Amino acid sequence: MEVGYGEDRRVRMLRENVQDRWGSAYAPFRPLDPVLVVVALLLTGIGLIAIYSAKLQALTNQGLPTTLFITRQLIAMGIGIVGLIGASLIDYRRLRSYSVVVYAASIVLLILTLTPLGTEINGSQRWLVLGGFQLQPSELAKIAVLVAVAAILHEAKGEPGIGSVALGLVVALVPMGLIFLQPDLGTSIVFVWLAATLFLIGGVKARYLVGLVVAGVVGVIVALQMEVIQTYQLGRLTSFLGASDPALAQGGAYHTRQSLIAIGSGQFSGKGLFEGTQTALQYVPENHTDFIFTVIGEEFGFLGTATVLALFLLLVWRGLRIAVMSKDLFGTLLAGGIVSVLAMQVFINVGMTVGIMPVTGLPLPFISYGGTSLIVWFTMIGLLLNVHMRRF
Repeated sequence: MEVGYGEDRRVRMLRENVQDRWGSAYAPFRPLDPVLVVVALLLTGIGLIAIYSAKLQALTNQGLPTTLFITRQLIAMGIGIVGLIGASLIDYRRLRSYSVVVYAASIVLLILTLTPLGTEINGSQRWLVLGGFQLQPSELAKIAVLVAVAAILHEAKGEPGIGSVALGLVVALVPMGLIFLQPDLGTSIVFVWLAATLFLIGGVKARYLVGLVVAGVVGVIVALQMEVIQTYQLGRLTSFLGASDPALAQGGAYHTRQSLIAIGSGQFSGKGLFEGTQTALQYVPENHTDFIFTVIGEEFGFLGTATVLALFLLLVWRGLRIAVMSKDLFGTLLAGGIVSVLAMQVFINVGMTVGIMPVTGLPLPFISYGGTSLIVWFTMIGLLLNVHMRRF
């Protein structure tokens, strides 16, 4: 009996030892938020289907492989997942030490984009071609500015003075100006929103915020008076107001009107996958990038669009939860900044397809075609996971 008892005890101790080792090996992954990853993958999958449908007829007519665009997007997705893993494993607090380097690298890339090394497409010089891959530095700059401004506000320990506010503002305005010169008005607006959100979360005093708002309004008025904002850019910002009138739906309003027709024709359950006439006949311009929401609306109807919006809402909720649960200000700023940019881009992109927001050219995160954008958003999900993993 004693021998048997001793054997049972040794077996139990051995089993517990193995379990402890197994548990410690996977301890870093226990606090992961699987909802973030699953939702990001679901949205990307929906995007792949919508991109394929949007370009199916056009590629067929040109005699090109119908999987051309989704193959590129799948490659970007693979790189993005690597970025997600990398961004989640390195302690986010170390990013403060490298914020200057990351920010400087993004500025260099933005400057190179404006040189002959940059590639112009549809009148905008926003890309660098590297080994057949089109890199859009303005997307990378979102992470750089987020980390840099968050690091500045973290050093202020929740009580940023005029110096910290001024430095953070300069950090946001420099890439914003370079992106505006490309020209890319929509993306440049993102940096204003991002800086404002970080200032609000970071504890900037109300009088400073009011001063920044007044300065911004004055700056816009001066820019309009000096014609810094081009006529066609101003037209795109105001054209959606006349999209419902067929007589006025010309130029920039054409995009909005065709978008409304496509989404409206989907009704409750949609026309069915690959059955959208507006999509197949390419009535909606850029329906694989800026206006990809119209493909979902036409082919999957209200059910499809509501599902997509619910998934985005779930991402926003999980991101806000992570921001609140973060154990330090830097983590809260990172998570809050990511959520604010996500919510802004979704609202503006969906808003411009349904005629309540101006056409600004902002893509729909995870869904619109664009390799750099997809990589950046997966990396941002990795940063959210990072903050969540280290909340204790």
